[in-house]
Parts: sequence; structure tokens; C-alpha cells
Amino acid sequence: MNRSKIEWCDHTWNPITGCRHGCQYCYARRMASRFAGDVRLNLMARKDYSVEPAADGGECLYVLDAPMLNETGKPLAYPFGFASTLHKYRMEMPGKLKMGCNIFVGAMSDVFGAWVPDGWIGQVMDACGRYPIHNYLFLTKNPDRYIGLESKGELPEKKNMWYGMSVTCERDTYTAEAVMAELPAGAGAYLSIEPLLEDVVTDALEIVIANFVDWVIIGAETGNRKGKVIPRTEWVRKIVEECDEANIPVFMKGSLVPIVGEENMRRDFPEQLLNHDASPKMKRKLYGVCAGCKAHLKKSDMVALLARSKRGEQPKQYGFMCKDCFRRSCEGLGLGIPELAGLAGSAMAGTGGADG
Repeated sequence: MNRSKIEWCDHTWNPITGCRHGCQYCYARRMASRFAGDVRLNLMARKDYSVEPAADGGECLYVLDAPMLNETGKPLAYPFGFASTLHKYRMEMPGKLKMGCNIFVGAMSDVFGAWVPDGWIGQVMDACGRYPIHNYLFLTKNPDRYIGLESKGELPEKKNMWYGMSVTCERDTYTAEAVMAELPAGAGAYLSIEPLLEDVVTDALEIVIANFVDWVIIGAETGNRKGKVIPRTEWVRKIVEECDEANIPVFMKGSLVPIVGEENMRRDFPEQLLNHDASPKMKRKLYGVCAGCKAHLKKSDMVALLARSKRGEQPKQYGFMCKDCFRRSCEGLGLGIPELAGLAGSAMAGTGGADG
């Protein structure tokens, strides 16, 4: 699990890596090559991995139960380069995050590629279900796979599951019109119009934005590829106008700043993606129950109750009280209310003891 440099998410999570689409502008392929190590030697370490047949009948896929290490003992992120690989040991990574996050699932793959087995996708979905405090954002160039899984009841219909489709050209908008209407109504849906390679505002795109998606991301091609496309300002403006008319939030990636200017940038999020809950472990640490009214509140907003039985002994914390209950308790015991800032600090309270 990596803190993301992608502006529209908090973390990227790659339980599956590798892709077979062969896009000329792909950044992930270049990155996988940099961190693969010696693929030839890695393939010779047969005891460290297994293989499975591809769902589309193509070349076999790789499975890692544990990280593969290089000669210095460091884990290899992509030991088979950009070949499709299931990293089983990464399935519990969302559980390590203390606060709810927006997680981009499969930044280094297409989780819904035609070659990916249903079982792999099922394992990823099961892992998402175990850690529901996060929002999970998927993105594919093969959106028909969404429909196939939906027909089998294997595409979770939850508000924290976000199913996205890549749109780069006019042709993609007609696919989006056919597919996005079939996504689970209770889940989130979005378009990632990146890289924007041509004017994509068609009747089909207007229908999709007005009826079937909750968010639109726009970005330009990055890198220095020969033949790199620089979007026209008008292409971006037309997409934004369609979104505004449908009241759909727009997120414009930093790659558009040279094209539209910082003053025209939009970085809007849907409400669901602005909600960040705490993990159960963190909630136990941050929240407590008032000893008086039994309200469940942040510990930092209550008064900590401490006690000791003799002078010189380190006081021990035994509970918390909300400010109102603490005041009433002091008054009921005939005690003066301590001068604490907003009554948010610690107070020593108790009955009796060898303290004077």
C-alpha cells in the first residue's frame, strides 16, 4: 500500500499487477520495468511462485504467496515485469491504514482485464469487504467485465465501491453509454477522461454524464512519448460544461494546468469520497464512554479520570467523563471545579485515599 502521487486518491493498492492492453502512453509499464529486477533470474526461481491459466486463454499468469526477494533480500515489486501477477500477500494491506482513505485499486494493472480470472477479482472484492471504512476506486478499459460480473452477482453494490471507466476518444463514449447504465445503482460510478486524446463530447457522453455517473476526472497525457497529444482548451471546457449542467463534480489533474491555467482548475470530489472514518482499532483509541451519561465521545473532548491510593504513587486512569457530567459530579461531591482549559485536560478525582 503506497501513499499516492495521484491527486484524486490517497493510496494506491496493487494486489494484481500487469496489463495486456498495450497502450502506447502507459506509465505503468515503464515503472514496472524499472522495479522488476532481473526478470530472467526471477523466472528461474520456480519454488517462489506458481502459475495459473489466463481467463482469455492467453499466456499463463503468475501467483505469489509471499514477496519475491532480490539478491540483497529486498522485495521486488514487479518480479515478472508487466506480466499479470496476483500478489496474495497484499490482500490485507487496507487493514493497516488507521483512517478511512480513498484507495485506487490496481494503479499498476487493469483488475478487470479479459485475462484476469474471476477468482482473482473475487479475492480483491472479499478483501475490500473486510475493511469497509475505505472507499475503493476501480478503473478499467474493459468495462464489459463489470456487466459480466454484475450478471453473476459478483460486483458488490455498496456506496464505498466506485467503478470507473477510462475514456480517451470519441469511440469510448459509446461504450460508456452501453455499459455505465448497467452498473449497480447503489455503488459509485465515474469516468476517467485521461489521457484526453480528442474531443470526446458526443451525444453518448452527454447521456452518461447526465444520468449514469457521479464524478468525472479529466487529465492530459504525461511523459515524452513521440506523438504525445496535447489537449485543446476547448475539449476540456466542453466536458466541464456538461458536468456543470448535470451537477456532477469535476476533478482536473495537474497535467491540465499548462492548458487551462491554475485559475480555471477544478478539483471537486463527490460527498462520499470526502468522508474518512477511523478503523475499529483507532476508534477504540480515540473514543470512550462517559462514566456518567454513557455517551460515546472523543476522549480528547472529555475529562480523564485518574486516581491514586497513596502519595507518590503514579495516578492510574480509570475512565472519562463528558464536561457536563464532570461538573455535576464535582458539585454533587462538594468539590471545586478545577480550572482546566475548556475542561478538556486531565483531572484527578476519587473518593478517599491516603493523599493528605
